[in-house]
This record gives sequence, structure tokens and C-alpha cells, in this order.
Amino acid sequence: MTLGNYFLLIIFPMLLALWAQFRVKSAFGTYSKVRATSNITGAEAAREVLAAAQIYDVEVVEINDMLGDHYDPTSKRLCLSSDVYHTPSVAALGIAAHESGHAIQHARAYAPLKARMALVPMTMFASRILPFVVFGGLFFHMLGLIKIGIVCYLALALFQLVTLPVEFDASKRAKIILQQMGIIQAGDEAVGVNRVLDAAALTYVAAFVATLGNLFYLLLASRDRD
Repeated sequence: MTLGNYFLLIIFPMLLALWAQFRVKSAFGTYSKVRATSNITGAEAAREVLAAAQIYDVEVVEINDMLGDHYDPTSKRLCLSSDVYHTPSVAALGIAAHESGHAIQHARAYAPLKARMALVPMTMFASRILPFVVFGGLFFHMLGLIKIGIVCYLALALFQLVTLPVEFDASKRAKIILQQMGIIQAGDEAVGVNRVLDAAALTYVAAFVATLGNLFYLLLASRDRD
């Protein structure tokens, strides 16, 4: 394993992930201070978007997890962090509409979301055993464990690959719906929503790149040990 390979496969994806996280926090920090003209909170926006889509069986709840907003298809709960739930900001509305987009995907049986849901059990198992497998394989030179690690990273890469269209589509839906419903205005507010959601999308790209980097790193490591 050369230093160049290590930088390309491990360091570069790590730097990309840090940059993506910085962009998300920066965009959210900027546009969480910009009050939307509609003056409705993220929770209110989510409920309005769901109602407009004729979805009445999804609960919108508050969670105490900064930027931990998500839609849980198993319990049909749309979980919004406190800053998003209570705030009528451009950032809050963008995030709330994005998560509502996932609920709409679920209601409409969006194929990539169904595929991601099907991959969750396998992905969770791979994530749990991966640290032990990689540690044992690389530090104790156990080729069998390295090969198991390769399979785990393949599973994670597949999950993250399927996740990309799911996230991009939810953001696309959010950008359109917010303007169609008059929840945000064209111009600066729309630009703010775009920047927040585009920055969030970059984190999923970075995660996929990092997983691919680790996968190829283990493939090279297994070749060196053959």
C-alpha cells in the first residue's frame, strides 16, 4: 500500500466528509437566522405538505437531536430537531419539506426508497461487525476477516448508492413543493433552501465516496496478503 493510495482512498474521502459537514453547518447556521415570509414553523410546514399530498397517517414529532431530522418509514414518524420544529426559518422549512418528501416517497411506493428499506437489516448487521472485522483483519493479518470486511463494505456501498437517488429526489420535491404552496418565496428564500439542501446532499455523496475508499483499501490489503 503506497502513501499515494492511502491518501486517495482514506485521507481524501475523510477531508471530503469534513468539508461536507462544514458546508451543512454553515448553510444551516446562515439560513436558520433568515425568517421566512410565510412565518410558519418547520413542523407546521411539514404538516401542510403532508396534508397537501393527502397523507394523514404520518406523525410529526420533535426530537432533541441537532440536525438529526429524519423520516422513519417503519413507524411513519417524521422527526424534526427542536430548531427545525419550532422555527419559521428558511433552513427549517427546507429541512422539514425534505423529510416530508421522504414520507411522500413512502406513500407513493417510490422504488429506490423501497430498495433502501429492504437493505436496512443487512446494512445494520454489516455496520455492527465491521469495526471488529477490520481491526482483526488488518492488525492481526487475518485474511479471512479482511474478506468479510470487504463484503461488509460492499453491503454499505450498495446501501449508500441506493440512498443517493432517495435523498436527491426528496430535496427536489421539497424545492418544488415549498414554492408551489407559497411557503417560501422565489428569490433569496428559494436560494437559501437550495443551499441548505444541496449541502446536506453532499454529505451523502461524501459517505459513499468514503465507503468506496475503504472498500478499495481492503481489496488492496487482501491482495498484498495473498
